[in-house]
Amino acid sequence: MSATAPLAHQERQIAPQAAPAPPRPGKPRRHRPRRPRWPSVVLALVALVMAVPILYVVSLSLRSRDDVLNGGLLPSALFWRNWPDAFRAVDLAHYALNSWAVAAGSVVLTLVIAVPGAYCTARAGRGGARLASLVLSSYCAPPVVAVLPLFFLLRTLDLDNTVTGLALVDGLANVPVAIWLLDGFVRRVPREVEEAAWLDGLGSAATLRRIVLPLIGPGVAAAALICFFLSYNEFLFALSFAQDSGSQTLPVLLSLFQGDKNVEFGQQAVVSLVGIAPVYLLAVAAQRRLVAGLTTGAVK
Repeated sequence: MSATAPLAHQERQIAPQAAPAPPRPGKPRRHRPRRPRWPSVVLALVALVMAVPILYVVSLSLRSRDDVLNGGLLPSALFWRNWPDAFRAVDLAHYALNSWAVAAGSVVLTLVIAVPGAYCTARAGRGGARLASLVLSSYCAPPVVAVLPLFFLLRTLDLDNTVTGLALVDGLANVPVAIWLLDGFVRRVPREVEEAAWLDGLGSAATLRRIVLPLIGPGVAAAALICFFLSYNEFLFALSFAQDSGSQTLPVLLSLFQGDKNVEFGQQAVVSLVGIAPVYLLAVAAQRRLVAGLTTGAVK
């Protein structure tokens, strides 16, 4: 017993140990190609160039009138009095509220007309395409040719010098643009979806409201934003149809700072910044929806 014990111990030491299990083959790491930096640099330069006018307006708001007339891009000394003087000179909140009311009302009117109009142009075949071209051609005419007939029309309806009259004019003026934008979205909706709705007993109006309209929601949002910006910045109609300060908008207010002899550049710059700041915030907040809507309807 004592002789076999050392032998067993030696066999245990000599016996080869079990080979370790081979490592499991892992997924190969994918090396992502490095993106070149020059597109970011180009975009930064383009953004800087686009921001130069805004930065110059900021500079004007901090300069006195004599400093502006002396030339230069930067103020020689900061002149903060333009900001309180601009708010004391005019009721800025009233004009801004008029601009927003006109823009919002015109967008509602534009969409009420443009959504059914785009549906008709997209589903009427060749006749619809001709109708869309005819509607869009009316937008190519200079707006000044419509000032006189629209003036007498608003006077007949007793809507001159009113926010409602401006919203009506701007809403009708933006209908061609909205139809042109929404036509591509409606054409992307499959006809089989509408035919299935018709088989279920829906009429044309109900199909447009309950089936087509939700499917073209991004396009409607994009068209609403574009028409809002167009109406908010409109100047000719606001100047022609709103002689009373109670219905004038911000673009008209900006023109009032230009007197016969003196121009209040600093106060005008302050009003410009106050007017464009909410619109810029709205554009930044709705940027994804706007880009998504325009790119969705890009292919007809």
